[in-house]
Amino acid sequence: MRILLTVICFGFCGALRAQKVFDFNPRCQEAYHEILSLRIDSGVKLLEAEKKANPNNLIPFFLDNYVDFLELFFNEDPKEYAQKSPHKDERLALMEEGPENSPFYQFTRSIINFQWAAVDIKFGGNVSAAWGVRRSYLQIKDNQHRFPQFTPNQMIYGAMQTVMGVTPDGYKWVANIMGLKGTVKGGMAMVNAFMGYNDPWARVFRDEGIFYYTYLKFYILNEKLEVFRFIEQQHLDTVNNHLFAYMVANLALNNHRADITEAIIKGRNQSADYLPTPIWDMEMGYARVDHLQKDANVYMERFLTAYKGENYVKDAEQKLSWYYYLQGNMPMANRYRNLVLSNGAAKNETDKNALRDAQSGVWPNKLLLQARLLSDGGYNHEALNVLSGKSSGDFQTTVDKLEFSYRLGRIYDELGREDDAMEAYLVAIKIGENRQEYFAARAAWQIGNIYERKGNKAMAVVFYKRCISMPDHEYKNSLDQWAKAGIARCQGS
Repeated sequence: MRILLTVICFGFCGALRAQKVFDFNPRCQEAYHEILSLRIDSGVKLLEAEKKANPNNLIPFFLDNYVDFLELFFNEDPKEYAQKSPHKDERLALMEEGPENSPFYQFTRSIINFQWAAVDIKFGGNVSAAWGVRRSYLQIKDNQHRFPQFTPNQMIYGAMQTVMGVTPDGYKWVANIMGLKGTVKGGMAMVNAFMGYNDPWARVFRDEGIFYYTYLKFYILNEKLEVFRFIEQQHLDTVNNHLFAYMVANLALNNHRADITEAIIKGRNQSADYLPTPIWDMEMGYARVDHLQKDANVYMERFLTAYKGENYVKDAEQKLSWYYYLQGNMPMANRYRNLVLSNGAAKNETDKNALRDAQSGVWPNKLLLQARLLSDGGYNHEALNVLSGKSSGDFQTTVDKLEFSYRLGRIYDELGREDDAMEAYLVAIKIGENRQEYFAARAAWQIGNIYERKGNKAMAVVFYKRCISMPDHEYKNSLDQWAKAGIARCQGS
């Protein structure tokens, strides 16, 4: 009997010792912060120390997924993807060993599924990504129901609901079948609530929440000025936190502020402690091309040499072909245009557009190209000077007349000359409403945006719907999503 009791006792104690836990302790929090700052090696060392000290703690294995996610998201190396992909199921199985009465039980699995869905999309795994999103959505929905006081739920659940609220019509049936529903209003209410919380878990996940918050505000709510005001108010460390540096540089580039992009990239901490990624050269190359700088090719070519992925390659080579075209170096311009036909993949809309441009065999009008690049970079006075004294009658082809009207509208719009902008946009719509170029659809979206800013929501919806109604043009999915988001904002849904 004594032997039996001893065996039972030791067995019971052993079971206690083997119990897995979710202990997001200070060392794990420090590791999480290091990883999000892209000081990957530093974060991994902390995780390894935690695994050694507390082998039953599941949080280090959860944070390992952030390492894989960030490395694959930024560098898109297919060999790394093949090597790291099995980690997804391994980690999900590990998380299932944790206590089900913890809010981290479903939360960790939702995040892992969400991150791998984002990675799978990068590598063309759209089907697996769709199922990953579904699993993540259902898990975080359940977690919010079971643990409503666990505030990080709202960070991810709100973000997902916001995006579901602007699903393009062509994909809505898939979302409905998978049970993925949401609204911009409801989703952003959750994200905004999370950003206002000050409980311990909200503070731990705040940096990640800022990343979601700014991109949703920028692209879905179209509150670009508010985003940069928020960034300034928060005093985000874009020197030592490379994720914030990337975020601000990328958003600035997409907000026609190439000068900010350059300043952020040049000013970031250059220590070798950070994740090495060619994305910095790509972003700097775009910024320099937009200002017609003679050294732009240095950055773009360095990016193409170091980058192992397929996305952005065609777009970068298109920009290089334009760079050499404007320099008058046609052998190099033709070289890069031909590379667009064979290199990279045409999975995203910018790469698809670069491929169509190369396949056309037609070089853009140099004057319009210069104005486009300068306007894209936010150098609108310089862009207007390029087009000074010109009218649509100075251009021979219909597509050039269309682009001239659209481009002039964009420049006036950025300079705050809204009436002049709307007049030019209406001409662009008249010329291009039934053409494959995106200019007319984007012009309709821009007019909707002007009306929305003026508070005339009814007219804004009219032009957002007009944007959506235009068939089979470049960037249709993106523009339709933007227009749907505009309608949702104007209708309060």
